Parts: sequence; structure tokens; C-alpha cells
Amino acid sequence: MGDLIFKSITLSSLEERYLELSSSIVRTPTVKLTSPLLIDLIKTSEIYLKLECFQYSGTFKARGALSVAKQIPEKDKKFGITAASAGNHAIAAAWAAKVENLSAKVVMQTSANPFRISLAKTFGAEIIMKEGGVATFAEADKLTREEKRTFIHPFDGIDTTLGAAGVGLELIEDYTELDAIVVAVGGGGLISGVAAAVKLKNSKCKVYGVEPLGANSMSQSMVLEKPVTLDSVNTIADSLAPPMALPFSYSVCKQFVDQFVTVTDDQICAGLALLQEECKLAVEPAAGAVLAGAIWPLRKKLAGKKIGLIICGANIDAQSYEKFLKQGYQKVKDEF
Repeated sequence: MGDLIFKSITLSSLEERYLELSSSIVRTPTVKLTSPLLIDLIKTSEIYLKLECFQYSGTFKARGALSVAKQIPEKDKKFGITAASAGNHAIAAAWAAKVENLSAKVVMQTSANPFRISLAKTFGAEIIMKEGGVATFAEADKLTREEKRTFIHPFDGIDTTLGAAGVGLELIEDYTELDAIVVAVGGGGLISGVAAAVKLKNSKCKVYGVEPLGANSMSQSMVLEKPVTLDSVNTIADSLAPPMALPFSYSVCKQFVDQFVTVTDDQICAGLALLQEECKLAVEPAAGAVLAGAIWPLRKKLAGKKIGLIICGANIDAQSYEKFLKQGYQKVKDEF
């Protein structure tokens, strides 16, 4: 797998894919954080926020989904696409299909947030509901076999990584002197692309991944030196909760990511509360995890550094957001 990475992931391949996608995606802004509280908590010299929460579909996943959709051979486009997801990837796959004028049948779990189901429908996809992750993926597999649809994987694969790399390319172009970048980790699609882009542009810049403690498949994979499947997951950060790491994204992460750390759900909620109060950003738990990682497990390593935080998405309904904010405010009150 290592040889495949060196051959397929080069700075030129990342930049070529970025140019291919650039006319269809948002070049999201990077802003310097001015919050004295957050700068004091992390003890950094400068903090920059990469606002990927303003991307089409509401998350970075639009980049990877579109990257895959654009590689579909002309002869297969008439069959359309399918995807399996509890939320953000379903929205992004539906959006990408609309951009490329493809039909879409997206399979979502019955546990998916109704807000995210509604967003996926907004982009014109037919939504099929199935119970549990296994049944969801099985239905998508059935659609690829019986209807010849192209399956857009939620996080694993070269095209997904090449698409997500645009986040890193933009950030490192905006601020070339960053010492470290912090990224939320679910299946590894985002961090694999960001880490590859950052390291190929500036090998001295550290890249840190943050996982929920209750869904830490990539952290465990790095310890065991092979992709791990968890028996169960337990976290409020549903977009960071695939129960497994897979070979391609694992291998890219092993090559380019400096360290993975974990945060608790209380810490994630505190990250949400602090982003709302100090940055005026209403975002989803995955983005809260990034700030939580910087404040807690990574604080000593980030002290005195110029850092970038990837604010990866904002697809959350008002009721859930209110609940998580209350939990987060209590954590902030207890600790700070």
C-alpha cells in the first residue's frame, strides 16, 4: 500500500485534482482568530480557522464526493450514483450528483438526523432508509450490482483523498508559516487529504488528528499497525463515528499524520460552546472536537505555535445544538 501512495499522491496530483474541482466548490476562507480567551487556553502565538463549514453541502465532504463523481466514465454516467451514510456524506453525494447531472439513490440509516435527511432530499436524491450500518451498505452494494450505479464511498479511496486535499492546499497557501494543523477524524478521508497536502507543501508543519474517545478506530489502528474495526461506537459526534479504519486512508494517515489524540463528548461540547461564544460559529460536534483537541490533549504541543484549525462542518439541527451547548457550557464552567 505504501508504494501505491507514493505513486498516486504527489503534489502535482493533488494540485491537478484541485484545479479540476475548483470551478464547482467554494474556496472557503481562512481567518485569524482574535479571541484572547482561546489564545490563552491553548497558549498559542496565532490561531487560524479554516472555515470549511461554509462549503457547499455544509461540510468538506462535498470535495471528496465531487472528486469521485467527476471520475465516473462517460459510459457509466447514465446509471447514476449511490452512497451509504448517516448524514453528511449523503448530503454531499446528493449535491455532487446534482452538479454532475447524475441520478442519485442515497441510502441512509434510520437513526440519521431528520435535518440531514431533509438536506439530502433538497439536492434531488432519492433517499432509501435502512436500519443499521451493515444494512445501509448492503443496500448500496445492491444498487451498484443491480442498477450499475457508481458507489461513492464516505471516506476511503484515492479520489476522496485527492478531493479533500484541497482543504489543506488552500490553508497552507493562505498561511505558509503554520507550525501545526489540527483536523477532526472519522474514517480518515479529510485528514488523509489535508495531511498529504500540508506535508508535501511544508514538511515541517505538524498534522494532528482528533477522534472521539468512543470512536477511536484510527488511533487504535496506529497502535496495532493495521486497520481496526471497533465492536461499537459511542459518541455525540455522529459524523466522526464510522466503526472502522480502512486500508487506503489508514496507509495515507500512517505516512503523513504526526499523531492522533482523543477527546471526550463533554470536551467536544465545550468546543462547540467556545466556538459559538468566542468565534460566533454555530457548527457540528466534529468541528467542536478540533478545538477540544487543541485545548486538552494537544495544548502543550501547540504552545507558542502558529496553528490552523479545520472547522469542518455545520450540519446540525437547532434542538441538538441547544442540548450540546448546555452540556458544553457546564464543562467550560467546571474547568475554566
